[in-house]
Amino acid sequence: MDKNFWLERWETNNIPFHLEQTNPSLLKYQHFFTAKTNNNIFLPLCGKTLDIKWLLSQNQNIIGVELSEKAVIELFENLGVNPKVSVLQDMKLYFTKNVAIYVGNIFSLTKELIGNIDYIYDRAALVALPKEVRIKYTSHLMNITNSADQLLITYNYDQTLMDGPPFSLSHNEIETHYSNRYSIKILETLIIPNGLKGICPATEEIWYLKKNV
Repeated sequence: MDKNFWLERWETNNIPFHLEQTNPSLLKYQHFFTAKTNNNIFLPLCGKTLDIKWLLSQNQNIIGVELSEKAVIELFENLGVNPKVSVLQDMKLYFTKNVAIYVGNIFSLTKELIGNIDYIYDRAALVALPKEVRIKYTSHLMNITNSADQLLITYNYDQTLMDGPPFSLSHNEIETHYSNRYSIKILETLIIPNGLKGICPATEEIWYLKKNV
């Protein structure tokens, strides 16, 4: 799986992972983000998620990164705003007053580019990556955000019954990636009706990762 896999998905509109509503788990656990206003919330591999529009309505600031420029253009169209565009060395930046979305490979993103991050909201990033990439991703994510507190959504199912994405993540793997820098708490385990993609039994798991002090 390489970048062309995801770019083709967006070009052909084969994006079943995109929700046509605000994620219910974000609404349920919004208090982690909205206890105060003007937090800088980082959304990795953000696509054109409607969660951004809702977070903006709660007076939060959004920093995101997405491989597909088409997705980012549609994101701003859905927000009803015309962003400015800056061309960087390895990426483009689409931005308005409270939204900054980088277009390109997340591994080209640096902490100097994104600035201070208060929270991470990872709904569909970690689960989109194969196991060998997840190790690099989690390390990079923590480094560029200074291990900001994180609301993380994952799936758990028998990986032998179905290929990802989304990939299955065990509790042990979450601990392996994050326990050195975070206190990890599972908030909820949801049974997915009819299984994941109608193929195999699965659960959706909601985590909160609190930075160790």
